[in-house]
Amino acid sequence: MRLGLFLAYWPWFTPQEQVDLAVLGDELGLDSIWISEAWGQDAVSVLGLLAGKTERIGLGSGLMQIPARQPTATAMAAASLDVLSDGRFRLGLGLSGPQVSEGWYGTAFKRPLGRTREYVEIVRMVLARRTVAYDGAEWTLPLPAEAPGATGLGRPLKLLAKPVQQRIPIYLGAIGPKAVEQTGALADGWLPFLLNPDDPDVLLDPLRRGAAGAGRTIDQIDVAPVVPTAIADTVEEARAHVRPWLAFYLGAMGAKGKNFYVDLAASYGHGDAARRCQELFLDGDRAGAAAALDDELLDISTIAATPDTLAERVRRYEAIGADTLVVVPGGPDKAATVRALAEVVGASAAPAAS
Repeated sequence: MRLGLFLAYWPWFTPQEQVDLAVLGDELGLDSIWISEAWGQDAVSVLGLLAGKTERIGLGSGLMQIPARQPTATAMAAASLDVLSDGRFRLGLGLSGPQVSEGWYGTAFKRPLGRTREYVEIVRMVLARRTVAYDGAEWTLPLPAEAPGATGLGRPLKLLAKPVQQRIPIYLGAIGPKAVEQTGALADGWLPFLLNPDDPDVLLDPLRRGAAGAGRTIDQIDVAPVVPTAIADTVEEARAHVRPWLAFYLGAMGAKGKNFYVDLAASYGHGDAARRCQELFLDGDRAGAAAALDDELLDISTIAATPDTLAERVRRYEAIGADTLVVVPGGPDKAATVRALAEVVGASAAPAAS
């Protein structure tokens, strides 16, 4: 099992922390660094910076938001980052949710499966440097002459830049059953949040179904769970460091009745705690939201460990078939957390499957 670092976005990590931890991961021989975006810092800018600060570690978007960019713009960014990193880039994509899609980008959250499939198809077409002509339900390129406001002068184009990799790996962040199944059919990698090592088949079964329907197995997919992680002298102290992360996803990434993470927590038998956390968070009580999370929910969705229990907590993910453990390092000394994890996992220079 490989080790990656999820360095998210500001203010969870400062720009300097992102650089310092990326350089540390590079020096330790870790597999990858992942930068995300929500409604603040974008992923592309930071990844461009990190490409120039590191030498061999993989650089991934975890995730670039689909409603934020046209698929051709995303493909241009991916090609640029691949060139700037000398072939180290991995493209992670996600729809986000209706609150972000419609509230931040003004894009209707409709037909998510179809939109994701078409988006991936167009991105792959662009990165393969094929002339882009696409007639889909969600995107049509070039814009038809009869489209409202069109000049009729659009023509099929081909990417001018040439990526270093013959095929840039595409990862999807999905946790809804149908979305996970589609990930199994389409993606080179999968970045799930809240993958429960005690009950992994809730998410792995639809991944397997999707892969089988496409004539492949999940061995051909880089299963890369994203896991908030903290190490402290006591488990209670470590849990305190990961509570805000879980509360943010359960509370901020959705609305009542429409939060994929709350739904997943409920499927694990923790619906009451997840809904209470969400309710408090939406009311502005972030501390109360974090406190509402029960210890068992924290323990199945994060790594909150002492130095003596860290290895066992990490191996639970290897035991369920995780290929890359993508940790969100927490606590007062994030660099020490990264070093301890690198020692436990055993840094590997082997590239992720693509």
